[in-house]
Amino acid sequence: MLKEFKEFALKGNLIDIAVGLVMATAFAAVTSAFVDGLFMPLVSKIFQIGDFKSARIVLDAAELGPDGSVVKPENALYYGTFISSVINFLIVAFAMFMIVKSMNSLSKKEEPAA
Repeated sequence: MLKEFKEFALKGNLIDIAVGLVMATAFAAVTSAFVDGLFMPLVSKIFQIGDFKSARIVLDAAELGPDGSVVKPENALYYGTFISSVINFLIVAFAMFMIVKSMNSLSKKEEPAA
């Protein structure tokens, strides 16, 4: 059983998947930095929201005590963070689509001549 597991673990496909996972994680970090650092500040400037991640709809305001301490924290829907995550996902999904599409076009086999 150990021999079978070793053969499975050292197959090329499993190693390729592991390398792809590491590269996808690194690519997601780069994309997240792009969206959070470059793209979303432009969007927030266009819509004049300020920091887009702090864009929210307050459901219940925070309640402060007489000494200024928070008795009840604010309850809000942070839609700016959600929109940023959706844009990040769309960029990663589009990039992966383009990579898979280019790999498929490279791996197409020519049909034998009749």
